[in-house]
Amino acid sequence: MITLYSYPELFGVADNNGYGLKVFAFLRLTGVPFTHQHIFDVSAAPREQLPYIVDEGKLIGDSDAIIVHLIGRYRLAIDDGLTAAQHDIRHLVIRMLDDLYWVMSYSRWKDEAFWPSFRDALRREHPSLTEEGLQKAQDYNFRRYYYQGIGRYAAAAAYARGIADLQILANLVPASDYVFGQSPTSIDACIYGFIANILFYPIDTPLKRFVVSHPNLVRHCTEVHNTITSRTLSRVSR
Repeated sequence: MITLYSYPELFGVADNNGYGLKVFAFLRLTGVPFTHQHIFDVSAAPREQLPYIVDEGKLIGDSDAIIVHLIGRYRLAIDDGLTAAQHDIRHLVIRMLDDLYWVMSYSRWKDEAFWPSFRDALRREHPSLTEEGLQKAQDYNFRRYYYQGIGRYAAAAAYARGIADLQILANLVPASDYVFGQSPTSIDACIYGFIANILFYPIDTPLKRFVVSHPNLVRHCTEVHNTITSRTLSRVSR
């Protein structure tokens, strides 16, 4: 059986990181049996990044590579009905979500307006975390933000960048059903992974204000969330 290793849950979602959550959602939507282990320690992960899976002894990292592996190995039909143009849209959206990730992370670890609330929520839901450990994680993220570039932005400019990404999603996600029709495809899992980590975040960031002001994003996220949380296909280990 597959084991998914990803960051712990927070705010009612199965992973407080968009990449792990999109893999979780994909596995649930496709019905592939798996176990889920929540971890903070990334030392055993490929490239020391989460999420990763172990599938019959084979370690596979990177959320996109994981999904490609699962589709090929288990002959999953979730994207079989997509046109060439829809595959291109899927690819572009996934790359844009990589950009959105940095703004989401910035809002939690970097922005002093929201960092204390995020820190306190982590400590409250995961008492094993220490102040020293959180400080090390924050320092590490500050370095990543600087070299990636988002850490050199003023807060307003950083959020403008994230909101521009969210606007594309608001234009793309329909008022009913899923992105490409009546059935979910992998793009829906990918979008959910990131929007859920904004929508269910109980702190009023500019990103959350944008999402809650767009009923189509709220509906889509809630529908995927209800679908994947109503299924009992995984066993969670902590």
